[in-house]
Amino acid sequence: MDQAKRESLESKGWKIGTVSDFLELTAEENILVEIKLALSQNLKERRQKLMTQSELAAKISSSQPRIAKAENGDASVSIELLIRAMLATGATPQDIGQVIAGVG
Repeated sequence: MDQAKRESLESKGWKIGTVSDFLELTAEENILVEIKLALSQNLKERRQKLMTQSELAAKISSSQPRIAKAENGDASVSIELLIRAMLATGATPQDIGQVIAGVG
């Protein structure tokens, strides 16, 4: 956002900041959100090359809507489910570690 727009919004009472500012996330919470989003994106990319959401859901005894939520970063999806789904697409623990290491 350019400085003039920022100043204009602030002069009208708007607060400018990041999502973590708005949600008052700690540094640890912010990193956890970033890790979950990175895992979600990687899962989606891997899965799209190999199978449908329904096929992946069947492999991990889940449902297609749950896989869709996992791929879209829904907060209700656990890191455990993301990792199980990634492993079912052929990801190795090293692959998962690289995704996590790339955050930040």
